[in-house]
Amino acid sequence: MSIEILQYDFMQRALVAALLVGLTAPSVGVYLVQRRLALIGDGLGHVALTGVAAGLVTSTAPVLTALVAATVGAVAIELVRVRGRTSGDVALAVLFYGGLAGGVVLVSQAPPGTTVNLDAYLFGAITTTTTTDLWTFLALSLGVLAVTLGLGRYLFAVSNDDEYARASGLPVLRLNLLLAVVTSLTVVISMRVVGLLLISALMVVPIATAQLLTRSFRSTVLLATALGVVAAVGGVSSSFYADTPSGGTIVLISIALFLLTAAFVALRAGMSRSATDPA
Repeated sequence: MSIEILQYDFMQRALVAALLVGLTAPSVGVYLVQRRLALIGDGLGHVALTGVAAGLVTSTAPVLTALVAATVGAVAIELVRVRGRTSGDVALAVLFYGGLAGGVVLVSQAPPGTTVNLDAYLFGAITTTTTTDLWTFLALSLGVLAVTLGLGRYLFAVSNDDEYARASGLPVLRLNLLLAVVTSLTVVISMRVVGLLLISALMVVPIATAQLLTRSFRSTVLLATALGVVAAVGGVSSSFYADTPSGGTIVLISIALFLLTAAFVALRAGMSRSATDPA
C-alpha cells in the first residue's frame, strides 16, 4: 500500500472502517451460512434502509435508527422462523419487500425542500466516514466480535444442529436471538463501507472461499476473516487509485478471490486424478 493513501485523514478513517467490516462480516456470516440463512444479510439490509430513511427524514442519527430497525427486524424474523408456521424463505421475502417499501414510503414523506440521499447507504460511501462514525463502528464491532468469538462454540452447536443443542441443555432461542442481533449490528457497521445492498456478499463470499480450502469450522472462520480483511482493505485501496465505488470494488475483489480459489482447487483435483489414473 502506498504511503500516499495514508496522507489523507478521510482515507485513514476509511481503511480502519474497512478493517472493522472485514473482521466482523465473515465472523457472523459463517454461522448464517451454517444455518443456510446466507441471504438474511440482504433482508436486514432492506429493513435497515427503512431505519435510515426514518433517520434522514426526521433529522436524527441514521446509524441509530438503522440499528433499531435492523435489530427489530432480526428478532422478528427469528421468532417467526422458530415459533411461526411461516418458512424461513417466506419470512426473508417479507423482510426484503417490507424493508424496501418502508424506505420508499418514508422518503416520500420528507418535508418540502429536504434533500434525502440514500445512495451512500445503499451502495456505501466509506470516504464520508466521520470520526464519530468510526468510534461508533468500533464499539459495535467489539460487541460483535465478543459474541462471535466468546460464544463461538455455543453458536456453532446451535447453527449445526439446534435439536441436539436443545437436548444438550443450551438456551437455543436466546442464542439464536443473540446471533440475529449481532447480524443486525454487522449490517449497520457495514452499510457505509459496502452498502446495504451489497453487505450480504461480504458475509457470505469469504466463507464460501474458505470452505473450498479448509476442513474444520475453526480454520474456516480464521481463513474467511483473513479473506474478508484482504477484500475490504484491498477494495478501499483499489477504489482510491482507480476512482471506483468502494462497496462494489470490495465485493468484486471478494468474488475474484473466490473464482481464483475455485479454479485452483479444480486444477489441483484434476492433477491429482491424473496422477492416480493408470497409464
